[in-house]
Amino acid sequence: MKSYITTPIYYVNGSPHIGHAFTSVMADILKRNRLAIGYELLLSTGVDEHGQKNQEAAADLGMEIKDYLDMRGKEFRAVFDRLDVSYDYFVRTSREGHKTAVAGMEQTIFDKDLIVKKQYTGTYCKGCEEFKRESDLTEEGQCPLHPTMKVEQTDETNYFLKMEPFRERLLLHIADNPDFVQPQAFRNELKRMLSEPLEDLCISRPKTRVTLGVELPFDPDFVTYVWFDALANYLTNVGWPDEGYADWWATCEHLIGKDILKPHGVYWPIMLMAAGIPLPKKLSVHSHWVGAGGVKMSKSIGNVVDPIEIVDTLGADALRWYLARHMRSDSDSQISVDFIKQTYNSELGNKIGNLLSRAAKFSKSRFDGKVPAAGPLSAEDEAIRAAVVEAVKGFSTWIDLPDIPHNLQKVITVCDDMNTYFAEQAPWELIKNPETEERCRTVIYVTLDCLRLVFEALRQVIPTSADKALAMLNAPVSDGEVWKPALDVLGQETDLGEIENLFPRAQ
Repeated sequence: MKSYITTPIYYVNGSPHIGHAFTSVMADILKRNRLAIGYELLLSTGVDEHGQKNQEAAADLGMEIKDYLDMRGKEFRAVFDRLDVSYDYFVRTSREGHKTAVAGMEQTIFDKDLIVKKQYTGTYCKGCEEFKRESDLTEEGQCPLHPTMKVEQTDETNYFLKMEPFRERLLLHIADNPDFVQPQAFRNELKRMLSEPLEDLCISRPKTRVTLGVELPFDPDFVTYVWFDALANYLTNVGWPDEGYADWWATCEHLIGKDILKPHGVYWPIMLMAAGIPLPKKLSVHSHWVGAGGVKMSKSIGNVVDPIEIVDTLGADALRWYLARHMRSDSDSQISVDFIKQTYNSELGNKIGNLLSRAAKFSKSRFDGKVPAAGPLSAEDEAIRAAVVEAVKGFSTWIDLPDIPHNLQKVITVCDDMNTYFAEQAPWELIKNPETEERCRTVIYVTLDCLRLVFEALRQVIPTSADKALAMLNAPVSDGEVWKPALDVLGQETDLGEIENLFPRAQ
């Protein structure tokens, strides 16, 4: 069984930001989940190196294009590495194999008379690198995605892909495949985009304006429109057009933000139809992150969250946890440094890490550094054990993007229950009486074994911290094995590892 997950490839006209971190971390969580249940995985992420914005960014820094692209590519790769994103393929669209394949796709479509050359007069947004209709603009005549950037009136000759002949076919595909776009709100949004006739899509830029791109195979005076070029990466990553790509491609799931639904939901499917290539399996769409109070993040306001600053101060898992816990697929979510610290302290620190520290240190000091052997189980023991198995079992089945925060809420809820159980059983009192010492051993074993189950599940979300916790419990998990939540796996009378404060309090 295969699963191919893609993130968008990110423009390199600026440094990586929280949006880039979010999508790639979510893709990584999905990958880890599917590996845990026995799938063979391919995860791609990377950078989009062509287009006018990237060309101008290099010029602004006075750098040669190649040097600039190399610098930004390394920067993005370093961020994803520090966030524990276990990508299998890092995309760079400057790769010769990619450019050759893009040109081949264009030539195939051109040979079908689906690409036409014509004069065009209209409004152009440099931020989107797109021509805009009047209905796409605000009342002030600006692009809603780039309100501080003036749109330009452009009159030039370009090549256009015929879109309207494929509109009804795409609508039929959406109707026949209800899971093609998830969640439902964005499926409805895509249908609205397709409710009226489509204008032809401009797929070229004259070299007099843009030189950084794939040269059109049928006209050397033009380069390929950056979106046409970028979208094709999803195919070229798995070796298209050579044999062997189809098995991966049939499982392809694109993770995207809502702002790029149109390119992925309209342009890309029609490009594929025009080229005679099957459509991807699924588009999983998420909303955006905004600052505290719902205010859009802005450097001038000072509410921007830098992912590397968070990793430097709190570690990668603090950020991964917050992004996974508080993302919402169909509505924007708030983020700030203070929110991340609060969630880290209250949930990872107090509810999970503190319980591990208390139970493990107790066992270390009272039971000769070993996991105690359990005696007969009480009704309270059986109840908390059953609750933990129920809470983590979502991580032993296929997870979709909206499932991530729901599954983590179940984990936090059961960790509250575990803390209540531990407090009510009061092992520090039980150990005082020889008649209740066996009961104390049982309470500690149940607590540690339940924590083992929690951390085994959380390897999919906070892998570094989870593996540290499992090492403390002397309970390593073998990668490559199908994971199922099972009780009584923690070895009795086995040595504990070195106990450390897993989540030091953030100030």
